Parts: sequence; C-alpha cells; structure tokens
Amino acid sequence: MSNIDNLSVNAIRVLSADAIQKANSGHPGLPLGSAPMAYELWTRHMKHNPENPDWKDRDRFVLSGGHGSMLLYSLLHLFGYGKLSIEDLSNFRQLDSLTPGHPEYRHTVGVEATTGPLGAGMGMAVGMAIAEAHMAAVFNKDSYDVVNHYTYALGGDGCMMEGISSEAFSLAGTLKLGKLIIFYDSNNISIEGSTDLAFTEDVLARFKAYDFQTIEVNDGNDLEAIGKAIEEAKADLSRPTLIKVNTQIGFGCPAKQGKASAHGEPLGAENIIALKENLNYPSMEPFFVPEEVYDNFKAVAAKNAKTEEQWNHLFKEYSTKYPDMAKLWDEYYNGATVDRLFSSEDYWKAGEKADATRNISGKILNKIKAVMPNLIGGSADLSPSNKTHMTGFEDFSKDNYGGSNFHFGVRELAMTAIGNGIILHGGLRAFVATFFVFSDYVKPMARLSAIMGVPLTFVLTHDSIGVGEDGPTHEPIEQLAMLRALPNFAVFRPCDEIETAAAWQYAIKSETTPTALVLTRQNLQPQAGSSKEALKGGYILEDSTKSVPDGIIIASGSEVDLAVKAKVELGKEGIDIRVVSMPSMDVYEQQSVEYKESVLPKSVRKRVAVEALSDFGWGKYVGLDGDYVTMKGFGASGPANLLFEKFGFTVENVVKTFKGIM
Repeated sequence: MSNIDNLSVNAIRVLSADAIQKANSGHPGLPLGSAPMAYELWTRHMKHNPENPDWKDRDRFVLSGGHGSMLLYSLLHLFGYGKLSIEDLSNFRQLDSLTPGHPEYRHTVGVEATTGPLGAGMGMAVGMAIAEAHMAAVFNKDSYDVVNHYTYALGGDGCMMEGISSEAFSLAGTLKLGKLIIFYDSNNISIEGSTDLAFTEDVLARFKAYDFQTIEVNDGNDLEAIGKAIEEAKADLSRPTLIKVNTQIGFGCPAKQGKASAHGEPLGAENIIALKENLNYPSMEPFFVPEEVYDNFKAVAAKNAKTEEQWNHLFKEYSTKYPDMAKLWDEYYNGATVDRLFSSEDYWKAGEKADATRNISGKILNKIKAVMPNLIGGSADLSPSNKTHMTGFEDFSKDNYGGSNFHFGVRELAMTAIGNGIILHGGLRAFVATFFVFSDYVKPMARLSAIMGVPLTFVLTHDSIGVGEDGPTHEPIEQLAMLRALPNFAVFRPCDEIETAAAWQYAIKSETTPTALVLTRQNLQPQAGSSKEALKGGYILEDSTKSVPDGIIIASGSEVDLAVKAKVELGKEGIDIRVVSMPSMDVYEQQSVEYKESVLPKSVRKRVAVEALSDFGWGKYVGLDGDYVTMKGFGASGPANLLFEKFGFTVENVVKTFKGIM
C-alpha cells in the first residue's frame, strides 16, 4: 500500500471514529475494518462523479450495513459530494444534520438507499441490478452501450443472517445478474459477541449454491488483493459475485480491535488517541484531514468527471443515430404520457356486471402498460390470482432482461425490497403483488418505501374473509389497519370499477408516496353513485334527501354494497341516511377541512362503519356515539358467502346496528 493510499484509508477511519466519538453514539467497528475495501472500490473501480451524483450511468453503491454510516459519510465528504462538510460530519447523529445515524435517501447527497434494517440494502441492490439489466436490454444498440454500470453492496454478518438476503440472492443467482457485486465484511463479530454463538454456516458455500461467483480476500487491508477480486468479479458477467473480505472489527484501535465492544459504541477519548498513534496518523486533532488526502480524492473525482464526459458524448451520438430511442429514454426518465388515458371516457367506464376488483385491476393494469412502457412488475408466484400479468409483454428472465413481467417466486420480503431498488435506480416504475394477508411479509420493506418516498405500487388481493375456504391463516383482518398506520403510504380498498380506476390513477401519478391497492376475490356489484370523487379518498356515494342526514354509514370495498342496501331498508322505516364510500382514509385525510366537513359533518353523530376487517382506526370517523360492523376475530374456513353471514356482514345486521344507535 502506497503512502497516500495508507493515509487516505486512515483518514476514512479517523473521520469515522471522531464523528462517532463527538456524537457519543454510533458504530465504529465497520468503518474501521471496511475502510480499505471501500477506498479501493471508490477510488479505482467504481464509476461515479461527485459533481453529478445523479449521472444516469453511474455505478450504484449501497451500504447495507447502514449502522456503519460514517464510512459512507467520510467517503462522501472526501469526494465532495453535495459539499458535505467537516461541520456536517461533526454533527453526526444530531437533529436536522445531513449525517443521520443510518443513511437516508433524499436526505444526504450520494446516498442511494435508506438502509436501516440489516439485509434491506442487499435486496434493494438486487433491484438496482435488475433495473440496469432491463434498461440495458431496452436501450443499448450496436456499440452504443448507454446503460453499462455495476451495482455494489457492502454488508456484514448481520446482513447475511437476515432472511431477506437469502431470498434476494437466490433470485439474483437464478437471474444471473452479472453486474451485481456483493462485499461481505466478515469479521466474525456481532453485538452479542462471536458469530459462533449463532452463525457458523459456510457463507461461500451458500452463495455457490445460489450460483454466485465467490471470491475470498484473506487480508482486509490488502488493497491489491481487494482490487484484483473486484476486477475478477467485474469480468464474470454470467453470474453475480460475492467477495468475502476477512477483516478485523475496529481495526487499528488496540483496546477494541476484534472485540464485540467495537461494534456499537464510541471508542472513548483515550482509545481515539491510541487509534491515531497506532495508525501513525499525522495529527491528534479531531477531524483533521491532510491536504494531500483531499488532493488524492480530487484527482480521482476529476478522472471520473472525464468518464462522464465521454458518456455524454456517446449518448449525444446515440440520440442522433436513434432519435426514437432518445425519445423513449426521455419517457422512461421524465414520465410517459399517461394523462390522456386517465382523462379518457374508456378509462372511467363503469362496470356493467358484478366482478372482483382483482379482475378489474388486471384490465386497468394492461391499459396503463399500453401507454407506459417503463412499467415493470410482477407477483410473488401469484400472478394468476393477483391478475398482474401484462398481456402481450414478455417475461423478465436470465434469457430476456427486456421482459416486463417479473416472477419473484415465493419471496414477498425480498420482492418489496427489489421493487424499491428498481425505482431507486431510476427510469422505471414498478409494482409488486401478493395476497393481502401476506402483507405481513411485505410490510418491513413497504415501510422503507414510505420513508424514502419511493412510489412503489402494491397489488394486494384476496382482501378479507372473502378468501373463504383457505381459512384464518389466509384471511386478512388486522392488515388493513397496519398499512393505514404507515405515514406517507396510501391504501385504497375500492368498491367497484370506477374506484379501482381511481386507485390506479393515484398510484401511477404519485411521485413520493407508495400506494397499496387492496382488492377482492369475490365479485362486487357496480355502484351507481361511484365516481372520480374516489380520488379524494372518501366521498358521498348515496346521499340523504334531508339537509342534515339522520345518520351516516361509512364503508369500503365489498361492504359498500351492504351500506347502500341498508340505506334502502332504513328508508322504508323513515330513516334517511347518507352512505359514504371510504376507499382511502389516507387520501381523505389530505383533503381540506371544508371538504371533510361536507362529507362527514360533525353535527351528524349517528354513524356506523362497515368493513370486513378490524375496526382499528375507524374510531375517528365513527365517534363515541357510533358503532361498527367489523371483524372481531380471525375468521373461519368455509364458503365466502356463509362466512359473511356468520360474521354479521348482512343487510339485516347493518340495519340492526344502525337502529341500535338511534
């Protein structure tokens, strides 16, 4: 290792340790041990330009071990990303700083993904590699490889233990994603001590079984060996690569090196001094970086800027030679023209007969795909049930990266992370699909979608006890409340074709909010009163003839029809009520106070909510004087129509419940 390389690697270590010490909080172990591999990758092998962090053909880097965030922040500072300053590093983990405890997408320039839960970054990296492969298949022509970059991810033992990594890498190997390179920081330490306590498997053997190329670097400080491994990984485009780098957690700190205590707590002031002395660092001053180190990183950045200039020239030639492809590129990155579809009469055509909203959704999806070429997605082995196959378009596979229909296999957790990664890459919009009850597996990565502001679309079918014979394990009850509880996450449970069209429009036009479409297996009757007002989340479906209704029944999805029929029966007894359809509480809450008052006036206190799921969350609409027709248990196994009757989802029971609050 040359003097400047050694000094630069140690600058990364020292900056990380100083920031964590000043914050009195953080994880110094990973940055100290992984600094050499990160330095080697970022300075000699990774294609990126700090002057243009959004360069379309840059290599992507995901720090899956997000607790080691100071490693990434140190690199971003030294390269000059977003003018991340020493002051920013010194404010590590402080309120409103640019250096939060874990990397956050859209918050710090140069951060490609929000990586909190271990393994999540691995799944998103697979999604980015999939996006690169698809974009390359669509756009590259002859010698014009306008899409030609790698995806790198770095994580440790924890990322390898989490099940999401197994799901994601199994699929990555199946798809032979040759431009995906994973760094495994293997230091045999976790929070509780040696990994031998709970993790003794042969990770390389596992990845060989996934059909990865596997490479091991015995000394994590050997830049030459690390560099050779990276080039070997890049040379094999027939399969993804795992590079296992054997490191010592907390390297350089005599009292902490190789110990569990180096993982998640500051080194301590005395140990910081000992670290710097042990590394022969030129200053004991906190946050000191020698000028020659800055010069070193500036030289690399300047070289990378020229690489982007060459790409810009290539793309200009490409655009001249293939103007139709340049136009398509613009549609991919700046949005296809879908407004014409959403304003057409055909799109808003009401259904003429009863149908399941999953079937309706499938038809609408195909209409959207016809005008939105960059839409890609699929299901967790449930496409025939979720109705998510895009007719006339090919499947994405190891033999055809240009396909739009994706087969995720039975991997809901990784599927969602991959969907996030596809959108994070840029150029593509993605959807994922499964049974609604399995949103339990989806939710951790859906939460990251919401945190990052990634507009991933979730198609979640078989929405209630209407699943029927499969029984309680497959009948969602509390899942709707779970998803509604997520900030920045829109949940639609439409009652018919018009509301399903509204849900899809909202999802596709959303720029920073993920959207879930919760859809039925059972057939639903078209509602005469349904309208585009569904885009407001809640609206008056059938109104009272009185200026002040005798009461209000609020419902969503399959239960809207019950509410409408109950209104008719109550009307026969002189009780004149309003029916409010509430396909999306989340979107309804975004409306003006005036609008919400017009739909649910505070003066009308007699209210009943009807929904074949948990009543959790309905209280703010029903109030103290209202009541519920909802689920109180986990359902049962039997024909759907008998289950709805058994659990009280009948016109008679809705009428009875409403009369009970009169």
